[in-house]
Amino acid sequence: MTEHHPQSMRAFLESIENVTRIDEPVDPAFEIAACLSHLDGGPPVVFEKVIGHELRVTGNHVTTLDAVASALATDRTGLQDKLIAAIGNPLAPVPVGEGPCQEVATENPDLAELPIPSFFEYETGPYITAGAIVARDTLTGRANLSIARLKPLGGNRAFIGIAPNHHLAVLARAARDRSEQLEIAVTIGNHPAVMVAACLYLGLGDDELAVAGALLGSPIEVVPCQTVDLKVPAQCELVLEGILDPDEMIEEGPVSEFHGMYERYGAGYVVTFRAMTRRRDAIYQAVLPGYAGEHIYLGAVAIAAGLARSLKGKVPSLVEVAVTHGGAGRLHAVINLKEPRPGAARKAIFAVWGAVNLIKQVTVVEGEVDPWDGVAVEHAVANHMRPDRDLIVVPGVQADRSEPLEQGGVISKLGVDATRHDGDRADWTPAQPPADVMERIRDLLKR
Repeated sequence: MTEHHPQSMRAFLESIENVTRIDEPVDPAFEIAACLSHLDGGPPVVFEKVIGHELRVTGNHVTTLDAVASALATDRTGLQDKLIAAIGNPLAPVPVGEGPCQEVATENPDLAELPIPSFFEYETGPYITAGAIVARDTLTGRANLSIARLKPLGGNRAFIGIAPNHHLAVLARAARDRSEQLEIAVTIGNHPAVMVAACLYLGLGDDELAVAGALLGSPIEVVPCQTVDLKVPAQCELVLEGILDPDEMIEEGPVSEFHGMYERYGAGYVVTFRAMTRRRDAIYQAVLPGYAGEHIYLGAVAIAAGLARSLKGKVPSLVEVAVTHGGAGRLHAVINLKEPRPGAARKAIFAVWGAVNLIKQVTVVEGEVDPWDGVAVEHAVANHMRPDRDLIVVPGVQADRSEPLEQGGVISKLGVDATRHDGDRADWTPAQPPADVMERIRDLLKR
């Protein structure tokens, strides 16, 4: 078996023993999406034959929490600490002379030549969903890496959907204020470390690609683009080099969102691509959007790590933060505290709301409760929460545009204190066989 560069998507796929390979021809119009939907929660999928296209397609790379952890060479108990350590100790990308992402070059590419899937019935076209986008503020020279959806408009043009508060939108507005256009490079087919890093909530000007290098244990190798002044991961599968025109806007139409329904965000920017470079045998990567495992967890683990890093200085008893699958990886957070002092749970709840606008519900647990385990969290709520005392409802809070129940730009928020309180009961001892017997029988069963 060929060994691929450790920073490549191919090395990641090579490390998975049970990749699902589909040999039957599939249509990029909805059939790829249907396959990924049916196989959500399983191992990565590779489509060997895509009707009308030469390139293969792959998706469903990290559809569970354990899959994300494994892709980053850790387990779920060490995942958050690894992310926080990488944010705190980034490794600046290293330029190299050449990379496989530039083996083939095309000027003014026709995006229809790529096997871009159409995902959902009422969207208005196919979408590029796994594009990790490199941009740079020309005033400061500082780089940014983020993920945004792109909808081909014909030829070498595409709509790009960016939330107004995302750093790519900030850079676009800054370019417009200077009467400039914004150069971008859409990189497709990246290692999961690059994808997770692109979803992190860092400070404006902090380079997410440097965090990706820290996650992989070595600086990301980058090559200069051919038509824009940007550097991209040398080991990605393909690159679209383009210009975002902040003065040209176009209506998008209905688009799927993380909560599993459609949103109508109105107008967005247009990108014109001057060049496409790729591997000779490039594999096109797609992330199933909407309420799908990979879309959920790429955001959830990144947001949770950012929250944990932010809260550690404010809430000393913090153990871990989860942003739950049930909460669509964006709307619900669970905070685990160790022996919290009175009032610590409420402090944590308000700190989360202050840090991430998207989070609508915060539940605080303590002790051995795994905040990523929905059943364990519900059990803690059932046993420890008194509604008259432990529920916090705050009406009229500014809402994110993707909040499914937003009205007039606001939403109510809910905090749930599911920690134990003095005076509730005298005995919290869990009922189970003696600890020494449990340990002995555990060893017996392993044999």
